[in-house]
Amino acid sequence: MKSLTQGPFWALSRAILWGFVRDRTAVFFAVVFPLMFLVLFGGLFSDQSVGEVDMIVVGDVTLIDDLPDDADESFDATFDVTRSDDLDDAIAQVRKGDADVAVEQQGETLVAHYTQTDPAKAGITAGALQALVDGTNLAATGQPPTYSLDVQSVEDDSLDTIQYFTPGLLGWAVAMSAAFGAAATLQGWRQTKLLRRLQLAPVSTRTVVGARVSVTVAVALVQMAIFLGIGSLFFGLTLTGAWWMAIPLLVVGTLCFMSLGLLAGAITKTQEGAVNAANFIVLPMAFLSGSFFPLDAAPQWLQVFSNVLPLKHLNEGMLDVMVRGEPWTAALLPMLFLAIFAVVVTLISAKLFRWETT
Repeated sequence: MKSLTQGPFWALSRAILWGFVRDRTAVFFAVVFPLMFLVLFGGLFSDQSVGEVDMIVVGDVTLIDDLPDDADESFDATFDVTRSDDLDDAIAQVRKGDADVAVEQQGETLVAHYTQTDPAKAGITAGALQALVDGTNLAATGQPPTYSLDVQSVEDDSLDTIQYFTPGLLGWAVAMSAAFGAAATLQGWRQTKLLRRLQLAPVSTRTVVGARVSVTVAVALVQMAIFLGIGSLFFGLTLTGAWWMAIPLLVVGTLCFMSLGLLAGAITKTQEGAVNAANFIVLPMAFLSGSFFPLDAAPQWLQVFSNVLPLKHLNEGMLDVMVRGEPWTAALLPMLFLAIFAVVVTLISAKLFRWETT
């Protein structure tokens, strides 16, 4: 069997890549269009409505435990409280986005460990806690203030909102490019009978598939370089943790969304229909996977549903290793999910595929 390093593979790869570069529409939607959102979200901050603040109370916190009845009712309306004796675990939950703030009491100081994942929620959390402390001090009439508030971010001080938008928008860009490219290529090759001709040519199926996959992965890596470059140069993007694990994660994610593109191409009869089907799959998924905005305020059933979407796992995995400072192992579970999803969808696509469109 011929090696992928021989002539046919590189010839096909160059032809596919050149076709992509010459297709201005494909380049626009793969690179320029997602970058427009990166620039928009990087340059603007919009207010977001928030619900109750998810608080973890660590150990004995007298300020909260001894609230009077009238203040306790207002406190319950503002905070959704869970209790823990493990400060490290509580901070880890905040860093992961499973809670908004973890509070402990050190002497007369209420120490709040919060997350900047959602700046609007962070501001409301700090404001609500300050109001709680001020109200408690005011209740002690004629006495000097008893309690003070110390607000501490669980992330690095250099974090900015752009760091939370970049992984999600990059995930959406790669998903769109991979799915659209695979759908359009499969349907286009089928309509032009190129697939039939390739069967008769002295080129193995492995070479054809390898060339298509290689070009799509290369485009995804270029997208990543552009996103991170622009984010770093113009918007202060700072990568933390094992950010390099985003590279293999992105590769597996690309293969996953190529499989969805193959599915779109297999169930449609025209190239336009294939692209529209891919768009129908990817665009709603972007909204339901946190690419554009956090899902913290979404209904619980919607948050649960989002866990079956591959883009949610790609976004969360990149967010963990690029922003949240998680170790490289944080990317392994999302990679496994994406790989299994890709295999299953590819098998379904192969079952549904027909050589002829009539």
